[in-house]
This record gives sequence, structure tokens and C-alpha cells, in this order.
Amino acid sequence: MDSDNDSVFINETLKRFCEMDQITFTRSRPYRKNDQCYVEQKNWSIVRKTIGYRRYESSAALDLFRAIYADLRLYVNFFQPVLKLVHKERQGSKVYKRYDEAQTPHQRIMTSTNVSTKDKLRLQHTYLQLNPAGLRRQIDASLMRLGRLTG
Repeated sequence: MDSDNDSVFINETLKRFCEMDQITFTRSRPYRKNDQCYVEQKNWSIVRKTIGYRRYESSAALDLFRAIYADLRLYVNFFQPVLKLVHKERQGSKVYKRYDEAQTPHQRIMTSTNVSTKDKLRLQHTYLQLNPAGLRRQIDASLMRLGRLTG
């Protein structure tokens, strides 16, 4: 588990949990905000673009967040293709990047040799149960209800 140095994420309970379950717990370097760049990038491109920056504090909002994230997780991982950087080369001041074919995270897992057949079958079963248009409608409906909470 890798965390930034924010005290919200670092406490004795978490430390004991990691030690008990033999989870390696690391922290980013102090004053190096780019150490968490991949997490922060996904935070913006998925969470902030969907939810926005408004502050919510009610239990009704929490319930809606849970519903949105449950649907959004499925929608993004099964139906939103992303490019993966395969090669980056610098020639003078110019940087050349080469990407592979855009694939969803689900498609990448299905072609991976590091994932068990049992896990692949479970994911494929989940995939076959999903309707991308239906998921999008559920996300949008939950976002509308969330918007109504703020007036």
C-alpha cells in the first residue's frame, strides 16, 4: 500500500492493519507532490470530471457517491478504452511517445498472463452481465439527484 504523507492516511490503526496482514506500507517522499501523479491523474480524469469539486456532507450524498462509484467503476474498467505508453524517447528537446492500441482495463486483463483463468472467467461473467448504456443512465440519474442536494 502506497500513501502520500497526509495525516488522514497515516495512523496507528492503518499501520497495525498492514503489519497484521503483512502488507507493505510505503509513503511518498515529503514535498514531492508528483510521487502520486498516476493516482492524481485518475482522480481528475475520472472522479473530478464526473463529480466535480463541490463539497458534500450529508448522508444522502454519501449514499449517492457510493452508487455513482459502484457504477462508474464498472463503466470505466469495462467500457472506457485508454492508451498505454509503450515507448518514450527524447531527441534533443523533443520527446517522442509511442502508444499501444487503445483497450479497456478489462481487455488488458484478459490478455495478461499474470492473471489466473479463474479471475478472468469471473471478470468475463461480470462483463457479460453489463449494459454500458444502462450504466451510463444510472450514473447520470444519480448525478442529477446529487445535484438536487446542493440546490
